[in-house]
Amino acid sequence: MMWKLSAGLAGAALLASAGMAQAAGELNLYNWGNYTNPELIKKFEEAHDIKITVTDYDSNSTALAKVKAGGHGFDMVVPSANFVKIFIDEGLAMESRPDQMPNFKNVAEQWRNPPWDPGRHYSVPWQWGTVGMVVDTSVYDGDINTSAIVFDPPESLVGKINVAPEMGDIMGLALMYVGSEPCTTDKDALKKARDALMAAKPKWLSMDYGLVEKMPRGDFAAAAYWNGAAFRARLAKDTIKFGYPKEGYPVWMDSVLILKDAKNVENAKTFMNFVMEPENAALISAFARYANGIDGSEAFMPEDMKTAVEIQVPDAYKDKGVFLPACPKEVNDIYTAIWTELTK
Repeated sequence: MMWKLSAGLAGAALLASAGMAQAAGELNLYNWGNYTNPELIKKFEEAHDIKITVTDYDSNSTALAKVKAGGHGFDMVVPSANFVKIFIDEGLAMESRPDQMPNFKNVAEQWRNPPWDPGRHYSVPWQWGTVGMVVDTSVYDGDINTSAIVFDPPESLVGKINVAPEMGDIMGLALMYVGSEPCTTDKDALKKARDALMAAKPKWLSMDYGLVEKMPRGDFAAAAYWNGAAFRARLAKDTIKFGYPKEGYPVWMDSVLILKDAKNVENAKTFMNFVMEPENAALISAFARYANGIDGSEAFMPEDMKTAVEIQVPDAYKDKGVFLPACPKEVNDIYTAIWTELTK
């Protein structure tokens, strides 16, 4: 599932012989696994004579910890919105001013001035989507537009459920299921969410990634997971469907930013401007199957994305989505304590 493009030996030799901290024509991107279109990388490399190395991570927390530790060698990272603010607030992100780049004009109005990066001084849209229920309807043909699929599953799904191991998304889903909202400071609501998670876990099979490959081959029959991955799984097995929980569901956006200690800053800025070009943003979406936040990209998208229920939210559920905010530290500490208990 995951892939990596490694820098060429010639580039390494050039770096060593020059004795420099960086080599011209290189860029190191740290991104979610199975999330970067190889065609996009190839197109950029050929257009700008810059060799990209892509390294995978599996969660926002993993990426943040790796960058904070230092010595990582990455130029760019692609965190979710609630983590973009953490990268900025902790001084890990460079104020690269993508709002002043030529292609910023293509960023959709709704994504130009987000609360996690006012004015887009640090980041540009990569993709955005939702967290919902993914169900193989050949196993269960009841209502899938409810988080009860994972928190109080029908008997036919018990022991056949996978939950994405991403704390913010699943905590948000649990809080909405118990009638609250993401990042609440209400300790009673947080306890209810904790209790719902702990009661449900024995009925799950796993907390894992890889739905795109695993669900079509029958490794599990239901999941709390991301919409684009659900779309890709459905393309492999048409009985797999995506449901929007009526109790509420998280909405997220991942954005690419340049790290404060990046070595290849100008190359990174070139890449930022490149992904704000509609045709290139469409390449990002065509691979991972999420929307991207760039106006004009729709014309270059695969036809099946224009009508896919995983991408086009049905009217009945449009007002149920809640954008995940950056939680205050005291709430994050509670989240982490619950998550640590859940994942033991």
